[in-house]
Amino acid sequence: MDNDTGIRNEIIEGRNAVIEALRAGRAIDKLYISRGEVDKTLGHIASKARDKGIVVVECDRRKLDFMSQTHAHQGVIAVCAVREYCTVEDILALAEERGEVPFVIVCDEISDGHNLGAIIRSAECAGAHGVIIPKRRSAGLTAVVDKASAGAAEHMAIARVPNLPAAIRTLKERGLWVYGTAADGTSELWHTDFTGPLALVIGSEGDGMGRLVAENCDYIVSLPMKGQLSSLNASAAAAITMYEILRQRSL
Repeated sequence: MDNDTGIRNEIIEGRNAVIEALRAGRAIDKLYISRGEVDKTLGHIASKARDKGIVVVECDRRKLDFMSQTHAHQGVIAVCAVREYCTVEDILALAEERGEVPFVIVCDEISDGHNLGAIIRSAECAGAHGVIIPKRRSAGLTAVVDKASAGAAEHMAIARVPNLPAAIRTLKERGLWVYGTAADGTSELWHTDFTGPLALVIGSEGDGMGRLVAENCDYIVSLPMKGQLSSLNASAAAAITMYEILRQRSL
C-alpha cells in the first residue's frame, strides 16, 4: 500500500491464482517470490513469468507478508499493471499516424511512483507520443503511478524495455535526436533547438542518467538555476523541458 494516498496496487496472491493469471495473459508489472524456497511449483511460476518478459524479484518472506492482503500468499505475489505496455515501434507509429514529428520521453530508472506519474501527466499534456521506461530499477504502471498521473497513464503509450541504451540507439536509427538532462549540461535550455524528431531523457531522482544512457545522448541540456540549489526534482525538470519543446513546436 502507498502510505501517502492509501492506494493499494491490484495484486494476485497464491500459486494457483498466479498461474492462472499468467496463463490468461494478465498485464503483470512484477512478480515477487519468496527467497530461498526450494519448491518446484514456485520455480515453474518464476520460469513462466520470465518467459513472458515479466520481472521476477526474489525477496524476504516478510516483505510478502507485508504486501499480502489475504495473508495466504503461499510464497508468491503478482503486482498487476493498470494496463498493457506497448513497444517502441508502437510509439513511433503513433507519431506517424498523427502526421507529427516524433516526441518521445525516456525515463532512466525513475523509481518513485509519484515522480513517474507526474512525468507521464506532463508528457500527455505536452503532446508527447509516448514514454519509455526500463524493466528493472524503475517504477512501473502500478495504481500509485496511475493515480499520480491523474489518469494520464490511461491515455499515454508506455513502452517497457529490457535495455534502455539499446532502445535509445533504436530511436537514433529511426532519425530521432536524443537530449539528456543534467545540471552540468553544455546545452542551455533556452538556446537548444527542439523542433526536430527527438527523445528527451529524464535521469533518476538521485543519480541522474546512467553512464551508458548519457553516452548515447546527442545533447546534454541544463536548466537555468538562479537560486541556492543546484537542481530540480526530476518531474519538475521534465515538465519545464517538455513545455519548452512544446513552445518551440508551436511557433
